[in-house]
Amino acid sequence: QVQLVESGGGLVQAGGSLRLSCAASGSMLSINAMGWFRQAPGKQRELVATISSGGWRNYLDSVKGRFTISRDDAKNTVYLQMNSLKPEDTAVYYCNANAYSGRSVYSTEYWGQGTQVTVSS
Repeated sequence: QVQLVESGGGLVQAGGSLRLSCAASGSMLSINAMGWFRQAPGKQRELVATISSGGWRNYLDSVKGRFTISRDDAKNTVYLQMNSLKPEDTAVYYCNANAYSGRSVYSTEYWGQGTQVTVSS
């Protein structure tokens, strides 16, 4: 029932910016932490940034100072503002959310389908 839909990916030149959005939908949805992962060709999927329900943030070392994660609980949406983009940021970016849905007493991990971010040099 829970779905995460990403948007905002695309092609950008090095030094440019992109803003990714991920909207969660579902019945009686209550979201704990949300985050962004990415996976480049030939590489493992890595955690880029997370934000807790209390607003605590964590970032991959290589994106600190360039990326900012935020959330709008009223819209069940998480954002990733990406500035000063580098070619090595090129990857498919996946939204993730830990959430309760319906009357479930246990939280579950949910994933979006991914959005392509390509940074040209």
